Amino acid sequence: MSRLKLIIEREFIAKVRNKSFIVMTFLSPLLMIGMGALVFFLMKKNDEKVKKIVYVDESGMFSKDVFKDSKTVKYEDFTALGIEDSKKKVEEGDYYGALFIPKQDSLEVLANSIEFFSKDSPSLSVMGSLENKIEKKLRNEKLTKFGIDLAHIKASKISSDIKMYNFSGEKTSKLINALKIGIGLLAGYLLMMFVMIYGNSVMRSVIEEKTSRIIEVIVSSVKPFQLMLGKIIGNASAGLLQFFIWGILFFVFSLIASSIFGIDMMEMQSAKVSPEQMEAMQQAAGSKGEMILQEIFRLPLLKMFLLFIFYFLGGYMLYSSLFAAVGAAVDNETDTQQFMLPVMLPLILGVYVGFATVINDPHGPVSVIFSYIPFTSPIVMLMRIPFGVAWWEIAISMLLLVATFVVIVWLAAKIYRVGILMYGKKPTYKDLWKWIRYNG
Repeated sequence: MSRLKLIIEREFIAKVRNKSFIVMTFLSPLLMIGMGALVFFLMKKNDEKVKKIVYVDESGMFSKDVFKDSKTVKYEDFTALGIEDSKKKVEEGDYYGALFIPKQDSLEVLANSIEFFSKDSPSLSVMGSLENKIEKKLRNEKLTKFGIDLAHIKASKISSDIKMYNFSGEKTSKLINALKIGIGLLAGYLLMMFVMIYGNSVMRSVIEEKTSRIIEVIVSSVKPFQLMLGKIIGNASAGLLQFFIWGILFFVFSLIASSIFGIDMMEMQSAKVSPEQMEAMQQAAGSKGEMILQEIFRLPLLKMFLLFIFYFLGGYMLYSSLFAAVGAAVDNETDTQQFMLPVMLPLILGVYVGFATVINDPHGPVSVIFSYIPFTSPIVMLMRIPFGVAWWEIAISMLLLVATFVVIVWLAAKIYRVGILMYGKKPTYKDLWKWIRYNG
């Protein structure tokens, strides 16, 4: 145990003293914030550009009331010019495109005869907006032909807000479901990134020691299993420290950003709205914020945190043992490619299943089955937990994960103890099977 402790300390200290680790620990949050700010700035600049669209209406049904200007799109009526002259003006001038509405005998034919001409491919949002305007106008025209009063149609519209309860009488809401989805996706994504980054770190560490032949000296005083386990735990400890520091930095940055942008937003609002409107907006924003906080605190946060830690560490330990075995089997990183697909495939499958099925139906058969399978359960179960999972389901999933981890570590240790002393030969799956069966 003392030797294992020394290996863990050695791996942890070597990792945290590495310059790249120190730089990325403090630089990564800044880079993420910078990238987010850049994307926000570019999106804002893109939205600020006004698109000028001309329309030629030969049907006589579409007026300026249909094509109302917005902040980003301005419409001009070129019906008097005709479509050919309008196309030339659009091509030569600073216009986004030309919409042609021909004259047809029926509304059905007209709906499928409208054309849009532009120099470049129009955006989906612009085309969707145009289609919505046209469909609404044609629908109203058809209702008028049927003798239906549009005012009655408008007055008959009513919205429904279904209140959701579980069988224990606890009230739920769409907002809390959205929060659960966000928490589940974040947890699954963090685990995937952690496994990929620090699993590869374990593998590279094994390869470096193997190629430098220092491994031959180390295994003379410690068991290969202890060395492998020490590397996994040491790298995991360094990774958790890095995530802890990132969490503190993001919390501090978010507080600073919210205080700064909160002041700016208040100043902008005071310049554009009346005091009465501003007070109403503040009350609405305050009640919305309070509601979100109430929904968050209604979640079983302690249970979610403890299970997050278990699956986070369980998934990392499981995959890191495989990464360590791959590192021991090869002489360089190039040779790892043939073994990486079987290792990464279950992890990728877990991500796809989580994103595709858990979000839509967290208690469906696919979600449940993959939350039991040990190679996918760390991600899938993490995504399901915020939605509420029965204790016996969690117990089965945890037992299967622990049992599989023990078996995989045992198999990986067999590959590790033989592979770390093998040089000059590119191993095959047949060789790995021989190493597992070797009892010397």
